[in-house]
This record gives sequence, structure tokens and C-alpha cells, in this order.
Amino acid sequence: MENCRENAMVLKEHLEETGYFNILSKDDGVPMVAFSLKDRSQYDEFKISKMLRRHGWVVPAYPMPPGAHHIKVLRAVIRADFSRTLVERLALDIKNVLHELHKLPVNINDEKFLVETALDEHREIIAQESNKRQKIIAV
Repeated sequence: MENCRENAMVLKEHLEETGYFNILSKDDGVPMVAFSLKDRSQYDEFKISKMLRRHGWVVPAYPMPPGAHHIKVLRAVIRADFSRTLVERLALDIKNVLHELHKLPVNINDEKFLVETALDEHREIIAQESNKRQKIIAV
């Protein structure tokens, strides 16, 4: 568990180094990093999540509950099998996604995009879980 916490801290440090994120998670408890963008004028957390999927990562984006619905977060849970090498690769892929997004000329923060992206993420997660269950049942 200590290794997981150390890897979470390394990811947190990489995210802070970019200057683009606010870290919202605490350093105790579950080894995870919750973070949000400081500036959503060009893109948002849902777009980052979607682009990270193209790199093979599942880093979900969530809107907060009523009362804080204007806040959106990305969450990376550091599991026991998540090595330091993977942490470094995730951090690099996040930086690459930010670089790609800065090259896009359009503002993608419209409400329709956010809803479609969130639904796509949830559908993909449900499909992945369903496939896992089918594999378990087949065995």
C-alpha cells in the first residue's frame, strides 16, 4: 500500500509541475489523485479524459454533486499493480494530451459535448465491466 501512495504522490507532483491543474485529493486514505483544470476556457476535464482513452488510459471525469456542479474532476486511482513506470507514462501522456489540446483552435466547452462525452465514458465503462463478467462466467 505504501508503494501505491508513493506512486500517487509522484503523479500528483507531475500534475502540479504542468501548472494546469488544481489537486483536490488528500494525501491520505485511498491512493488516488483527483484533479481539475485551473482554466477551462479552451477545453475541460471531459475532453482530457476522452483523449487519454486514445492513449489507453481510463481516467474518468466527473461533475460534482449539486451545490458544486460547476466543479469537474478527473480521478486516477493507483492500484497495487500500477508501477512507477506506468505512473511516469500516465504523466507523460497527460502532458501530451495537454499539448494536443493547445493546438486545437475550437472551444469545446459546449453543453452538448459535455453530456455526450460523459455518456460515452459511462457506456464504455459498463461495456468493459460486462466483458469482464462474461470472461469470468465463461471460465
